[in-house]
Amino acid sequence: MVIENSNYYSNYQRLEENMSNKRNKIWIAWMLVAPVLILRGFTTIYPIFTTFKNSFFDMSLLRGGEAKFIGTQNFIEMFTDEKLATSIEFTAIFTIASMILHVVLGVGLALMLNIKFRGRKFLRTIVLIPWAMPMVVAGLAARWAFNDTYGLINDLVRRILPSFHYDWLINELSARIAVISVDLWKDVPFFAILVLAALQFIPSDLYEAAKIDGAGIIKSFFSITLPGIKNTVLTLCIFFTMWRLTSFDVVYSMTSGGPGDSTTLLSYRIMTEAFTNLNLGYASSLAVVLFAAMVVLTLIDVKYIKKINK
Repeated sequence: MVIENSNYYSNYQRLEENMSNKRNKIWIAWMLVAPVLILRGFTTIYPIFTTFKNSFFDMSLLRGGEAKFIGTQNFIEMFTDEKLATSIEFTAIFTIASMILHVVLGVGLALMLNIKFRGRKFLRTIVLIPWAMPMVVAGLAARWAFNDTYGLINDLVRRILPSFHYDWLINELSARIAVISVDLWKDVPFFAILVLAALQFIPSDLYEAAKIDGAGIIKSFFSITLPGIKNTVLTLCIFFTMWRLTSFDVVYSMTSGGPGDSTTLLSYRIMTEAFTNLNLGYASSLAVVLFAAMVVLTLIDVKYIKKINK
């Protein structure tokens, strides 16, 4: 009986020691990640909370910056803001058109880079040059390139049509096309390289077996390639969509939102409202709406991906 009690006490003591060691490890783990959590909370959670709070105040720095609580007045004002309607329209066009073309051109470029030919490694390297270039630099260069008098685009066209004259950034439609084109020129190579990485995980044996069975290039693409890169492409679409919604540097450096407000993205409108008009309250309400739209789109995308993978 004494031996059994001794064994029970010994097992209980070992259990207590294990529990104590586990608790110590948990505390050590939390202490190690605490600086990162604090920094992340200060740079992410605090700005979100402050922006949400400011959206219910009238905070115009032109009137001294005194905050006056106005409830949902900033959000109500959005329904009568014609400039905001134009910004939302172009943001939707920019995001949808850009993402469709990112997928089509990005996958096409990835397939080209996946073909075995001499100089493939060199081409894979230089294709990332546009992506490595800062968007502000690309936007300023594009502003010159699309100029009617000394622009590169019109210079190339005049070699075929000497009397051609057209200022791309003055007309609303052509300015929008130009902004979307520059965005594609810059980010499609990065999209393609990520898709190319996914292509490397598709076994070549599958293509050989499909070729033996008589499958052509198109059938192999839809039966082997597309299912193999599907998850990667869908995941990239989430991130690239979020980046399109928050993009403003291409418009800032290329068109400044013009002509008129036809190329004003919602993120650019938020920036001008906050730092040009100095209306922090209204800018915060616009940021809250953009944030809510991004959350909703992300949830829809994640749900759609899960549905496809079932």
